[in-house]
Amino acid sequence: MFWRWTLFCVIVLSNYVTAGDDDVLDLSNNDLDGFKSELAKYDTVLVEFFAPWCGHCKRLAPEYAKAATALLANDPAVPLAKVDCTTDNGKEICSTHGVSGYPTLKIFKAGEFASEYNGPREADGIVKYMRSQVGPASKSYTSFATLNDKLKAAKEVTIVGIFKGESDSLATKFHKTADKLRESVNFAHIYSSSASDDVAALSVLSKSKVSAPVVVLVRPSALANKFEDSAVVWDESGSLEDWVNTNYHGLVGHRTQSNMQDFKPPLVVVYYDVDYVKNPKGTNYWRNRVLKVAQNYPKVKFAVANSNQFAGEMEEFGLEQDRSGRDAVPVVAARDAEGKKFVQKEKFSIENLEAFVKDFVAGKLEPHLKSEEIPEDNNGPVKVAVGKNFDELVTNSKKDVLVEFYAPWCGHCKKLAPTYEDLGKALAEETSVEIVKMDATANDVPSTFEVHGFPTIYWYPSGTKSPVKYNGGREVNDFIEYIAKHSTEELKTYTRDGKKRKEEL
Repeated sequence: MFWRWTLFCVIVLSNYVTAGDDDVLDLSNNDLDGFKSELAKYDTVLVEFFAPWCGHCKRLAPEYAKAATALLANDPAVPLAKVDCTTDNGKEICSTHGVSGYPTLKIFKAGEFASEYNGPREADGIVKYMRSQVGPASKSYTSFATLNDKLKAAKEVTIVGIFKGESDSLATKFHKTADKLRESVNFAHIYSSSASDDVAALSVLSKSKVSAPVVVLVRPSALANKFEDSAVVWDESGSLEDWVNTNYHGLVGHRTQSNMQDFKPPLVVVYYDVDYVKNPKGTNYWRNRVLKVAQNYPKVKFAVANSNQFAGEMEEFGLEQDRSGRDAVPVVAARDAEGKKFVQKEKFSIENLEAFVKDFVAGKLEPHLKSEEIPEDNNGPVKVAVGKNFDELVTNSKKDVLVEFYAPWCGHCKKLAPTYEDLGKALAEETSVEIVKMDATANDVPSTFEVHGFPTIYWYPSGTKSPVKYNGGREVNDFIEYIAKHSTEELKTYTRDGKKRKEEL
């Protein structure tokens, strides 16, 4: 009986895992001609080229499936397809289309390759990006009532243009801006001269009393609140693009993985179980409290964010998600224009948030610093920097510094380690140069040093105090030649061309 139960569980689990994948077209078993003819049936298709063993592909799969379902309901529909590059036919398809890594996503139009996909890798972001790839940049309507229904059902901000006719000068500006922002913003327009009804049918804008020509930013009903208008009319001053970007997220935006680049510091983020699909009421309960504070600080950007989606970011602030169920409260973090991080230590309340933001703006808060402890013995040939002593060893040092940012798990870093140690020994007698390393996964890296991979090495001369990325060779002599040439003071043991000085008798 046990094997039957096990088989039953496997079958059920298999069905469960693949059920959400039904809306993704699987073209893995098509030959090359069949692949092309299948894609030719559609105006625009996004194709994922993957391998079953690929971890990134496994993480993308559920998001890709959710996006596929949403995009089938789009007008026009945008199919999502996939090709397993390990199948016999899949190998040929992937090779023909230059696939060298997984997952690779490409956009096809009328059966032909159109462009690489450079959008987000989560469902909402994929949907938004692919919607922008089909049809005109702005959706056209001939009925105010139909447009009204669409705006009432919208889940994202929509920029609406109401014009007398196509020749309106404002219409020209509107369509140019729509073309420019189509990948990130939804646009809709209507011409009153050819509409089947009157603007009065646009009840979502009844408070604004608009008339053509006009451009209005309309927020979705889920984000409606008493602290700001749900519809904002452009006064035609400045650039329409700048106005859209400035007003898009309102006083307190919903920050996601796909739009996080919109939220520039100084920024205050409130993390909790943000979910406008399953729990909009609970989400707005906390957001309204943030809004009450945000309205008093126009120069600070505010956002709410889902604590599960941003668990990694929260960890960088030393924050943990409150998992006490219904009694769970948000946690708050901030980042200033210089990149310094701050954490609200008091339990969330309107009063505590107000005090935190007030001190944040006034520069009275102590920055949060992710740091290991300073080594008790740090007298080796390569000094160890951590968050707490980085300024002392590097930023404020009176010496020239070569600093390596590494990760303990990085193979290239492990390979470099003995060479870097030998470099420290070779320059041990130099009093004007310091060789330093820092684990960039366990300590905060100052914003003046951009670290996107490991190892990353910077030269930090004492004179200019401006970091220069080191892109030279990785042998001891390569490092010595570079340091000897660029050192502020000439080295004692090496000439400017990196040659060992002869010892005087």
